Amino acid sequence: MSRAQTTARVQVIHSSGVLRSALVALLERERFQVTSASGFSRASSTGAPGTPGAPATVTVVDGSCPVGAAHLERRSLQGSAKEPTHATPALAAARPGLGLAGAGAERAGIGLAGASRGRAALVVLAGAEHPGVLRLAYAAGALGLVDRDGPANHLATAIRLAAGGGRYVDDGLAMSLLRAMDMPLSPREVRVLSRAAQGDSVAEIARGLCLSHGTVRNYIASATRKVGARNRVDAIRISRAAGWV
Repeated sequence: MSRAQTTARVQVIHSSGVLRSALVALLERERFQVTSASGFSRASSTGAPGTPGAPATVTVVDGSCPVGAAHLERRSLQGSAKEPTHATPALAAARPGLGLAGAGAERAGIGLAGASRGRAALVVLAGAEHPGVLRLAYAAGALGLVDRDGPANHLATAIRLAAGGGRYVDDGLAMSLLRAMDMPLSPREVRVLSRAAQGDSVAEIARGLCLSHGTVRNYIASATRKVGARNRVDAIRISRAAGWV
């Protein structure tokens, strides 16, 4: 086995204790050194002896859970990737003879600059029915996008590629990723509208995203206009139906 296969240090972030434990068990069977966290508090390390406290080389996040979405928000706001506007990801295969339409998951470039120096590479679990999560993962600088309903071994493959600086997009997410890049809302508008959809007030959204109240209102107004809605409630309804929030 290669060094990446045996020594990659992985941190799993998930708000559900049951699912977090299941992911840890899965990745330990793949011989990764694994820690887990819910929010900002880290759970006990289950990695190899002698390595507690070692920084993770890959972070695995479920973008559909609240803690995962918050982590992607922080990564995006910290500047791991510029917020795209009309950019289209490059979905060309990274190795000769391999393409996104082939059988199984393939290694592919997704038009990202890669993980920031000194930071763990990011692998995101997402669903094809939620292109807004894919757009947010793109903005956060994710190197891997894995279908959360796909085969379990795809996650291990994505982690190994990301640990070595490679990029990975599951076949089942390729078209959704392209649709995500065509949707009218920017990642910041998605984040603000998603929080509004959860019932957060303008003050709570501003505090959570480190924005002014006026800026939050401007994002909501901009999102409402872009989706052709009458008001914020209508914008949330339209965006939810499209899978953007």
